[in-house]
Amino acid sequence: MTSSNSTPAPRRWIVWSLRVTATAHLTGVLAQAALAGLFVTGDVDLLTWHRNNGGVTHSVLYLQLLASVLLWRPGRGAWWPAVAGVGLVVLETVQVMLGQDRVIAGHFPLGMAIFGLSAVFTAWTWLAFRRTGAAAGAA
Repeated sequence: MTSSNSTPAPRRWIVWSLRVTATAHLTGVLAQAALAGLFVTGDVDLLTWHRNNGGVTHSVLYLQLLASVLLWRPGRGAWWPAVAGVGLVVLETVQVMLGQDRVIAGHFPLGMAIFGLSAVFTAWTWLAFRRTGAAAGAA
């Protein structure tokens, strides 16, 4: 007798795509915080680095979103990572607009929220698909 919860594990390349893109995105977000901190201490040249890193980080987020969609369809995984990816895209788009308009009172706290959400999402990608027991045979 099979359980109704016995859905096959997503393919490994999809899981690894999600892990790599989520980790790269989180690294970019962490770099954003470091660059912003150094900028506000007086190194004005780092504002250009902050802007350029933000563009790269936001681009990586779109790859993470693609990996999340692949996890859901065709990977038969959970749907919520794709929704979370869309949510992060919206938050980062607002973040970029606040930064361009120099609305620091909103830009800083939203950046911290994005970092926290990205950290939780990235941790989930590494913890949710650990191979244990019978699940270790799924490819």
